[in-house]
Amino acid sequence: MGIVWHEQVKEFHLFNEEISYVMKILPNGQLGHLYFGQRVPLDADYSYLVETCYRPTTAYVFPGVGGLSLEHVRQEYPAYGTTDFRMPAYELLQPNGSRITDFVYVSHKITQGKPRLEGLPATYTEKPEEASTLAIRLRDEVLQVEIVLSYTIFSQLNVISRSVEFSNQGETTCYLNRAMSMSLDLPDRDYAFMQLSGWWGRERAVHTRKLTPGIHSIGSLRGQSGHVHNPLMLLKRPHTDEFQGEAIGCSLVYSGNFLAQAEVDTFDVTRLTMGIHPFQFSWQLKAGERFQTPEAVMVYTPRGLNDLSQTFHKLYAQHLVRGKWRDAVRPILINNWEATYFDFDEEKLLAIARKAQAAGIELFVLDDGWFSTRRNDTSGLGDWWANTELLPGGIKGLAAKINALGMKFGLWVELEMVNKDSDLYRQHPDWILHTPCRRDSHGRNQYVLDFSRPEVVDYIYQSIAKILHGANVEYIKWDMNRSITECFSAAYPAEQQGEIFHRYILGVYSLYERLLQEFPHILFESCASGGGRFDPGMLYYAPQAWTSDDSDGIERLKIQYGTSYAYPLATMGTHVSVTPNHQVLRNTSLKLRGDVAYFGTFGYEMDLGKLTAAELAEVREQIAFMKRYRNLIHSGTFYRLESPFTGNITAWMVVARDQRTAIVGYYKILNEVCAPYRRLKLYGLLPDCPYTVLEDGMHKGIFHGSELMHVGLVTTDYSAGEAKRDTGEFCTDFWSRLYVLKACEG
Repeated sequence: MGIVWHEQVKEFHLFNEEISYVMKILPNGQLGHLYFGQRVPLDADYSYLVETCYRPTTAYVFPGVGGLSLEHVRQEYPAYGTTDFRMPAYELLQPNGSRITDFVYVSHKITQGKPRLEGLPATYTEKPEEASTLAIRLRDEVLQVEIVLSYTIFSQLNVISRSVEFSNQGETTCYLNRAMSMSLDLPDRDYAFMQLSGWWGRERAVHTRKLTPGIHSIGSLRGQSGHVHNPLMLLKRPHTDEFQGEAIGCSLVYSGNFLAQAEVDTFDVTRLTMGIHPFQFSWQLKAGERFQTPEAVMVYTPRGLNDLSQTFHKLYAQHLVRGKWRDAVRPILINNWEATYFDFDEEKLLAIARKAQAAGIELFVLDDGWFSTRRNDTSGLGDWWANTELLPGGIKGLAAKINALGMKFGLWVELEMVNKDSDLYRQHPDWILHTPCRRDSHGRNQYVLDFSRPEVVDYIYQSIAKILHGANVEYIKWDMNRSITECFSAAYPAEQQGEIFHRYILGVYSLYERLLQEFPHILFESCASGGGRFDPGMLYYAPQAWTSDDSDGIERLKIQYGTSYAYPLATMGTHVSVTPNHQVLRNTSLKLRGDVAYFGTFGYEMDLGKLTAAELAEVREQIAFMKRYRNLIHSGTFYRLESPFTGNITAWMVVARDQRTAIVGYYKILNEVCAPYRRLKLYGLLPDCPYTVLEDGMHKGIFHGSELMHVGLVTTDYSAGEAKRDTGEFCTDFWSRLYVLKACEG
């Protein structure tokens, strides 16, 4: 693994055992892209990949026929207006009104390891040998502005991370109106574009479309990454599926407005760009100041989408999530929200906790409604002190009583929001994001605090830190229940209002960082009306995220399946809730709900005291199963087997690192009559090893790994024949089975 600079031909070659990334300094001093894919020889000259034949109606950088036209070469970080008419990676507005630039190569530096991005989340290394980093310095002499393009290649993963720093070394102010974190020009368009899109309650559904000439884009203008589109785009070849074929994945380590775009030109070149959304973005770059973009991550595989996802999983689990909880066992929790909503007092909470502790649950989480005057969603947000009418001993007293039961205690907060009916708003009405002389829009009766202002962040930090210092809180669920509207800050002049969306996110990150440094023992779980901010940027601070407010077992098949394209199982908050489900009113079995929720962090959203004795016994069995296998589930290799987006059957599996144990989840959404005999091919097993297979705890047989992978696991159910109600040999809608495979000893 390393980075090679071929000075004679002016080429950079980033490589590890499996991939190569090659770029070149072009004749005009700018940086051209040559290749990204499977490993190629290091000592070759790839200059032949810069082709410059004459094309009519073309503008050229140099005079004369056959010169260099930036419209017809592939570039690393392109600009608009100097012979390239495609969408650019950046745009600088200059004092004279021009946007024309000419950034040329000045120098470069190669280092081991990976430097931090100040104030931003990013992947990291713990040892220098885990990665190599290339920083290329470009300069526009007229502007006296420099750009540093940073590339990190990981030694054991097919990953290249990228970011960009702008620095104004001149004497005049410029405005950075576009600053993508990455741009990648691919030599053809023979790809399908995959995206994860949806809405509240149906987040991260998989959508695929063939690339055609023009622009294909997804993004967010909500002030958050959002429920609608996830900051992830995947390109796959037409023949690529989960198990074979070439694919490229791009993911943005950022939680605010973003753009992910593929532009196909008339010559079939595909340009990928990803970064902060340029709409309403404008950063004042004064003399001597710098601007750092968020990090973008690029993954390449020749082995199908499961391999692509597994690379993302390894990267984010070991090089993005950090702190105590990166490798620690995640506690099984119960949350009181769907059990009580706002209707609770201390005794009701303790009754729920006692039942939970008796069942083996390890963490009790107190949700919304514990503070100030908060008895519904119209008041109290921003006033972070306990309501002692509900909790006579405050948070400290309740936490102590929960701890006395042998459970950890956790707390819900929504630190970025305020109700107008609150002491905080009455004291500081200018602390919300709002536009002068305009109506203030609300969502859920709440308004967004101006986290672009350090004094606002300081106040919220001091409020919540006082609670955390005074009570044994070991888990925080950090919610955000609305998008940003009227994005204007009273603290900044007119020429800096284009910075507020980004400054807001920087404020959120700074508050997270301060709390993590002060309370490193706390497990943070991010939430934004469920999955509205499920992005890599959040994982840097909160190791897990509430995957969706929709906890219905059938809906979660699609939600968790889509989420798995980039995010590890250990990052997904997955809970068993009541039936009929509170979001879709669907009735499903406790078994089905548990079988889906196992493939995540696992917990409950209910009052166990309302269950029958038989149901409580089943809950205890679920908890015991999860405790036995959660290390495998959270650290193993995950495979998607059958998609809920293409058929009636969903299946997935997770395999232990040593490949000697595996768990398979198998789900049928609707029942059938005289269904086919079915076999499910498994993956990741030891071919010559015999495995004992348990089906819902019952011995099914002993099969070699090669049998299970090539012949398949028989999953035929009772619907293949005539149902026999009297003997219990029948299926229903929403049917699930759980298989455990264990290598036979000796």
